[in-house]
Amino acid sequence: MQKFTPELINKIITLLNTEIIPAEGCTEPIAIAYAAAKATQILGKKPERMHISCSGNIIKNVKSVIVPNSGGLIGIGVSAAMGAFAGNPDKELMVISNTTPEQLIEVRAFLDKKSIHIQHANVSDKLYIKVKLFAGNESASVELKQRHTNITEIMKNDQIIFQAPHEEKNTQEDPASILTIQLIYDLAKCIDIALIKNLFDKVILLNSAIATEGLAHDYGVNIGRNIQKSIENGFYGNDTRNHSASLASAGSDARMGGSAMPVMTTAGSGNIGLTASLPVITFCRERNKSDEQLYRALFFSHLTTIHVKAKIGRLSAYCGPMCAAAAVAGAIGFVNDFDFQTISNAIINTLGGVSGIVCDGANSSCPIKIANGTYAAYDGIAMAANGNVITVGDGIVGQDVEQTINNIAEITQKGMDVTDKVILDIMTRDDI
Repeated sequence: MQKFTPELINKIITLLNTEIIPAEGCTEPIAIAYAAAKATQILGKKPERMHISCSGNIIKNVKSVIVPNSGGLIGIGVSAAMGAFAGNPDKELMVISNTTPEQLIEVRAFLDKKSIHIQHANVSDKLYIKVKLFAGNESASVELKQRHTNITEIMKNDQIIFQAPHEEKNTQEDPASILTIQLIYDLAKCIDIALIKNLFDKVILLNSAIATEGLAHDYGVNIGRNIQKSIENGFYGNDTRNHSASLASAGSDARMGGSAMPVMTTAGSGNIGLTASLPVITFCRERNKSDEQLYRALFFSHLTTIHVKAKIGRLSAYCGPMCAAAAVAGAIGFVNDFDFQTISNAIINTLGGVSGIVCDGANSSCPIKIANGTYAAYDGIAMAANGNVITVGDGIVGQDVEQTINNIAEITQKGMDVTDKVILDIMTRDDI
């Protein structure tokens, strides 16, 4: 086992606290609301009209998902109006968490005026949002890039009042670049629990709560409840694997269905955060693992998810929760004290099995993908525990776990760009 310097551990903890944060609702519409709320703050008054420009990946992740606290409304314009008339930019991804009935009346009145222009931005960034607001002769705009709260430009009356430094992308150090599965495995064995307990207590509390909400009420197509009912009527087995899939997908049901309950996101996504946490929590609780074992397993799962997702990119045509599914397979092996090679094989098996699942935006099908990813995680670790791993050279599987992750990244970045465009074209044939 390698030794870790205080400097390295501090970098890891900072990375975790940056990548695992609370958000209310799907992060893409909330990012638009955040930009609009910030622009309203700069404008100093409520807008009379809006111009919104978004990348394709933002459009597809906002088009079909219900905006929380909106009364069941969906869409880019709704997200921006909620931010402008009901948002507090100081709360970042919780920007519209305190919406009042009076503010919602203002939102609906503004939407009725049809004063919002939306366009598809012709930009290279997968995550790009620019919201420009107008009131009389005044205007204000806010631009976001690469991360959901990363403001890169603020303008008032067409004058720049803030601009992030222009740096070449390849010269910026990615904080996640220090990660490998070996490092994560070794550090998960010895990390001081006091450094991670508070963060993962929030993960356990918030993500478990929204899963319970999804099981208790009618959201979307009710994937979590369908699995639960199938367990109860004997169609599915009453086992940890099915319980894990039920809870993880139920959390997504509620989140995609407009629940105002917050989740702890991971790598910019609530669905990824739910997938990285709930199957691990369920496994540990049902197998009577200690709190310390649970914290270490969550540490492994989330850090592995961040590692894989960083290779793929913030938004892409690759379904993000599949990164977390691979991490869950490894985390279950970790909490069972399997050796490093078995855990690596579990990750390889899972990635090899789910590598073709595409992201067609945030919508009611996300919980189905999460359930499938959870099942694949259990299959991946079960295969590895029985001494089986997908053969090197079969499909996208590389010489080891890191090469396999790199192969997935290469497929996503080089091979799925056209796929992304075709998905967006299908989704926006009628309107944005």
